[in-house]
Amino acid sequence: MLTTLAVLMSVSGVAATVPQAGADEVDVALVLAVDTSRSMDYEEIGIQRDGYVEALKHAEFLDAVKNGLSGRIAVSYFEWAGSVVPDSVIDWQVIETEQDAIDFANKLEARPMSTQRRTSISTAVAQGASMIASSPYSGRRKVIDISGDGPNNSGDPVIPVRDKAVEAGLVINGLAIMLRPSDAPSGLDAYYSDCVIGGPGAFVLPVHRIEDFAVAVRRKLVLEISGLTPPATMQRIADSQPKSDCLIGEKQWQNLFDR
Repeated sequence: MLTTLAVLMSVSGVAATVPQAGADEVDVALVLAVDTSRSMDYEEIGIQRDGYVEALKHAEFLDAVKNGLSGRIAVSYFEWAGSVVPDSVIDWQVIETEQDAIDFANKLEARPMSTQRRTSISTAVAQGASMIASSPYSGRRKVIDISGDGPNNSGDPVIPVRDKAVEAGLVINGLAIMLRPSDAPSGLDAYYSDCVIGGPGAFVLPVHRIEDFAVAVRRKLVLEISGLTPPATMQRIADSQPKSDCLIGEKQWQNLFDR
């Protein structure tokens, strides 16, 4: 089985050939990568699911799509924990009309809710990069949208996988779910800023309250589609040198295993 890094190395080699001849061009090729690890309870997973469904059906989202150069985007979706949830992938769909957005949101809403062990952000990044590389659509921008509530503690370390994806021309943005304390001592938003996001204009939006989740998801999707950078009051942007311990999740898991 290929490692996460091997997948990313193959993706970076493919990047120069995208867009491929005859591929349909869209403003953004967007992968939604949603955390369903067991550190999240069913309430959080439900809130997360509802937030994406509501955002995809919102007029503000559709307006952002229509205001693009071609007025269309391509979107896909999957769930992840220690690995990618096998039956969770919703394949690429072009969103150009309100009905397109409703149809995709309905597919997401119909997904059964479940949780899985561990948290592998690196696997989520590799899966998103692979899906973009194999997409039949050529995005002027290529974005992996990762939402999660904890640091990487499984699979390859995040930094080298993130860097390979960025080298391949992808942007990785984050939604840090901070409804409860995480295992990141510096704060999960700081961890995502320093260790997960990357690429031109990359950003992370923190969510601290249940009632803010749907609005945060909608704002995040609108910003990603529009190619805009959120104001500093809404985000944390990664510095060139990581401040967080990007191996904190792996160390904590090893400490637990050694007890």
